[in-house]
Amino acid sequence: MLGQWLDWSLEGQLPAASQGVFASGTYSLHAPGILELTPNCASQNAHACIFSAAIHGNETAPVELVGEWLSGIEAGSITLGAPVLVILGNLPALKIQQRFVTTNLNRLFNRELRDEGEEPDRARELMNAVDRFYARHAELPKLHYDLHTAIRGSRYPRFVVEPYANTPTDSEQWGWLAAADMQAVLNQHQHSWTFSHYSKHYHGAQAFTFELGRVAPFGQNDMASLKPMGELLTSLSQGTSPANQPAAQMQFFQVQHELIRQSDDFQLCFDEDMANFNRFEPGTLLAQDGKAGDFRVGDTPLHVVFPNAKVEVGARAALLVAPVNQDV
Repeated sequence: MLGQWLDWSLEGQLPAASQGVFASGTYSLHAPGILELTPNCASQNAHACIFSAAIHGNETAPVELVGEWLSGIEAGSITLGAPVLVILGNLPALKIQQRFVTTNLNRLFNRELRDEGEEPDRARELMNAVDRFYARHAELPKLHYDLHTAIRGSRYPRFVVEPYANTPTDSEQWGWLAAADMQAVLNQHQHSWTFSHYSKHYHGAQAFTFELGRVAPFGQNDMASLKPMGELLTSLSQGTSPANQPAAQMQFFQVQHELIRQSDDFQLCFDEDMANFNRFEPGTLLAQDGKAGDFRVGDTPLHVVFPNAKVEVGARAALLVAPVNQDV
């Protein structure tokens, strides 16, 4: 039953039976792409977990990773010990394996959202699903792992974005992420209205955006490199303590500047396929914009992350970051 969930979701419909049982719990299909698993017996160390994928429709590795984990749940090789809300975000985009249909869903998770359209409507549906799930499990610590892959290659193929919010990150999280073979952490410097930011900002959850390699079609992802990440999802869903490694093995970065596309006459002044975390020396011209003018690196070298000149006017075209020493 759980193995068919992706097919049901892509078809945009629920099966005749929207609830069911498996060896260690029950499931409820709340809406296409929104599945809740409830354990028969919650572990003493359980979190209220949200695992989300396909917020961008061309990012298939996280969908395959979640599918493997669900298969283990259904087969009984994984014993559910924590409530888990599983989300596939942008179903029309996933069906055609495009990043989005009309606009970037991962910039819309704001309770003040007034935009209309398919992706804004989906953002509101997902925000409501998160609100209801955390309300049902208010006695448990909250956690949200939003799983992505990056458009381009990276000097750190597997890295984590820590959303900006008042809620501090628990020190144990860094050890878990290091053991999951995350190679770098990017600390956001301001509100960004991504899905993981929503859970951290509005609910005080431990929340992160994961970049798990590079975008590839279904069946062409390097799933072996994601085995440690799958083990982390399994531990959390079982309500057991995840593996732990020294956080110092990860490189931490802090955002120093956002490049915003201010006009149609905008361009990035480096190769289109530049890898994430590529370093630029002081004085390097990075962008030209008909409205904002030129942007050059200042006195300190900067590394570029998520460069994309083709974003909408007013959207972020790149993050510029610098390495930091973080007390972990």
